[in-house]
Amino acid sequence: MTAIGEEAPLSTTAERQAVTNVPGAAPDKDWVIVTRGLKREYDMGGEIVRALRGVDVAIRRNEYVAIMGPSGSGKSTLMNLIGCLDTPDAGEYWLSGMLVSEKSEDELARVRNREIGFVFQTFNLLPRASALHNVELPLVYAGVPSDERKRRATEALERVQLGDRIHHRPNELSGGQRQRVAIARALVNTPTILLADEPTGNLDSTTSEEIMRVFEGLSSEGQTVIMVTHEPDIAAHARRVIVLRDGLISSDDRRERFTASLPATAR
Repeated sequence: MTAIGEEAPLSTTAERQAVTNVPGAAPDKDWVIVTRGLKREYDMGGEIVRALRGVDVAIRRNEYVAIMGPSGSGKSTLMNLIGCLDTPDAGEYWLSGMLVSEKSEDELARVRNREIGFVFQTFNLLPRASALHNVELPLVYAGVPSDERKRRATEALERVQLGDRIHHRPNELSGGQRQRVAIARALVNTPTILLADEPTGNLDSTTSEEIMRVFEGLSSEGQTVIMVTHEPDIAAHARRVIVLRDGLISSDDRRERFTASLPATAR
C-alpha cells in the first residue's frame, strides 16, 4: 500500500507509459482518457485548497471504472475535469486524442455535447414530459429533426429496458425507472464516455442493483463507463477501481484485487 501523499504506481506498464509519454504528445488511440500531472486549486476565503496535486490517469476505451475516495479526496474535482465542466490549473487532459485542458469554454461545451453523457444522483427529468421527450431533449438542442429524434430516443430507452414506458411521465415511474430514463438521455448522443456521479445515491439497495445491471450491460456492449461513488458495494460492480486520497491516487486496482479486499456482503 502506498503511503498517503505518494501517488501509487499505475496498474500496468502500458498505463504508466500512456501517462508518461513526452508531455504534449497525443496518447495512443486506445486510450480514451489520459491525464498527466493534473492539478487543481481553489481559493476558499483566502485559504488555498489543493484539490488535485498531480494526478496521472489512463483509461482505455470500453473500460468500466469506478472512482472512489473520502470527502475532500478530490474525486468530485477529478470528475468535473474529466467531464469538461472545469479546467485544470496545471497538467494535461486528453480525451479521445484531443488536448481538452487547453480548450476555451465554448470549445469545452462542444466537447461535452459530443463526447460525454452525464448521469447524476438527482434524475433531473422534466416532470410534465414523457420519458421519450425527456430523452429527446439533447437532440432538440442539437437541432436534430423530429423523426430522427424520436427514433434515437426510442432506441436509447430500449437499451435500458424501458421500451414499454416511453409515454410515461416521471411520476408514473419508479425511482429505478426514472434513473434509467436519465441514463437513456445520457446515451442518446452516442457519447464516447458515460460519466455517472453517485448514480445510486437516491435509490434503495434493490434498485441500486438494478441500475448496476444496466451499467454492466452497457459496458458489455462496449460503452466506456466512469462512475464516481463513495459506496464500496457499488464500486465493486466496476472492473477497475481508482481510489483518491488527499488529491492523489492512493490505489488503482482491477476488480479482482478490489473485490478480494471487500467483505463478502459487499461483493
